[in-house]
Amino acid sequence: MKRWTKILLAVASLMVAVAASLPLFVNANTFRPAIEKQLTSVLGREVKLGDLKLPPFSGSLIAQDVSVADDPNFSAAPFLTAKEVRIGVSLHHLIFAHEIHLRSFQIESPQITVIRAANGSWNFSSIGRVAVAPTSSTSGVAGISKKSAQELADLSVGLIVINDGRAIVTILPARGEPTVYDHVNLTAHDFSFGARFPFELGASLPAGGVMIATGHIGPINRDDVATSPADAQISVKALNPVAAGFLDPEAGVSLVADIEMHASSDGQTLATNGTIHLQNLKLRKGAAAAAKPLDLTYRGTHRLKENTGEILDASAKIGNAEIHASGTYQPVLNAVVKTAPEGAGAKTEPGGTEKSAGGKNASGQNASARAKTGPGGTEKNAAGVDDPLLNLRLAGQNLPIDELQPLMTAAGIRLPNGSTLKGGTLSLNLAIAGQARALTISGPIALDNTRLVGFDISTKIHGIAALGGVKSSDTTEFEKLRVEVRITNAGVTVSKIEAVIPAMGVLTGSGTVSAADQLDFNLMMKGSAASGIGKVGVGLLSALNGSSGNKSGVPLRVMGTPDDPNITADVGGIVGKKTKSIASFFGGKKK
Repeated sequence: MKRWTKILLAVASLMVAVAASLPLFVNANTFRPAIEKQLTSVLGREVKLGDLKLPPFSGSLIAQDVSVADDPNFSAAPFLTAKEVRIGVSLHHLIFAHEIHLRSFQIESPQITVIRAANGSWNFSSIGRVAVAPTSSTSGVAGISKKSAQELADLSVGLIVINDGRAIVTILPARGEPTVYDHVNLTAHDFSFGARFPFELGASLPAGGVMIATGHIGPINRDDVATSPADAQISVKALNPVAAGFLDPEAGVSLVADIEMHASSDGQTLATNGTIHLQNLKLRKGAAAAAKPLDLTYRGTHRLKENTGEILDASAKIGNAEIHASGTYQPVLNAVVKTAPEGAGAKTEPGGTEKSAGGKNASGQNASARAKTGPGGTEKNAAGVDDPLLNLRLAGQNLPIDELQPLMTAAGIRLPNGSTLKGGTLSLNLAIAGQARALTISGPIALDNTRLVGFDISTKIHGIAALGGVKSSDTTEFEKLRVEVRITNAGVTVSKIEAVIPAMGVLTGSGTVSAADQLDFNLMMKGSAASGIGKVGVGLLSALNGSSGNKSGVPLRVMGTPDDPNITADVGGIVGKKTKSIASFFGGKKK
């Protein structure tokens, strides 16, 4: 037994010695041209490797200073660079047959540049593209034979790993800063161009947050990698789309989102569904963030080449009711206004990119592609983010107003004297159209059986109301309120106003709220629907105005601001025209 033990130990020692001495007898750099040629043929991109080493016991070649060329239609700079790549190979074939049998790739801390052209194509779309020539020549990528092309298409690698990478995403024509994803980690098992394979992807989002995706990709479309079929479960945490540069801050919308979604693509259309948890939601510039989170469920599709999509349904539970959104969107890159010196015109590359007069394409590496102002020319609006073109419908029936308070806060809705709506329901059916920074929102809004607490509309004519017997309180009750609204950056137009207020009667009319928050409303108050002492008061006012409360009513003019509106009641000069701020009607000083 001792003899066999000694033999085994001797054999093991010999194997260790042989493995440790391999770097002394095998010059790894002799395999560099063959590996570069094979990878260049497979990827359709020039691959450059630096110094190669074969560490003992590793089973991998270690390449220093690796680079993979970009599509020349997009950039002359590399698509990928890495300080170190571990290339798993079959040592048996490498040493004894001098053949390269690739098994795995482990890429350490690479930098990957991803570029999308104006025509919708990506710089990685041509990776693996093989031009098949009618001859049997195999010299060079462009002249590869059909048989060789098939062999490359069937090439498989057991494992591909990217550790702690950095992805820089640029949209051409380049403007503003690119979007950067750090700590990119990717694992792909049983990779093959010709088969479906599993993957795991993780990354840190710009401005914080993380993204994790697991699923399958393939078979790879070698004519356009971006249109390869895929299926994945995606989890996104703490996404801030404004800080990340996905949403234009000028649109006024901001939020932090957690997203759980399932995504599947047939290469042409991306279908998604899932849930979105929104926090710190703001829907308008200057609005306060919603105090409570909002949970959405949604279904949608996105046309990959056209970069357009449709929200089939996005719904939020509001109490026992739901609010729904649906429609289409199309990202539109912010326009850039350029002024260049005479003779310094730009050229257009085949990929839809722009090439400067100096000869470099606008890939983010060329400073002339950045937004700047100087003697050589000017470039304005360097936001570099999409300003989506929207065509949406927002609808909800009998939504409980008490549950809508967070959304009203996020929308920046301001009620007189800091009052609040309580009780009752709201229904709406709004069309939302235009680019996000210049939306037009229009449609009917209806409120039923609600109370405006902290504000009594009847006390707008406090002194006159006392003569007529109109009852004063700190609350206005609405039996119903119907309006048509049209909201733009220029202000708000309100038409077809019909309000039934039990203490006063019926208010009708129309008006506007300017972009500077100045009110201008012309209303008519009729007392036919008023009850009790309120009916007596409004009836007397109508008589003072020389009309019947059942006919023309009392004209009212509302001016001022939403926070401090002012009113003029035209009572035919019997008691005089009186203009008072609403604050004065609650015991404040007269204007």
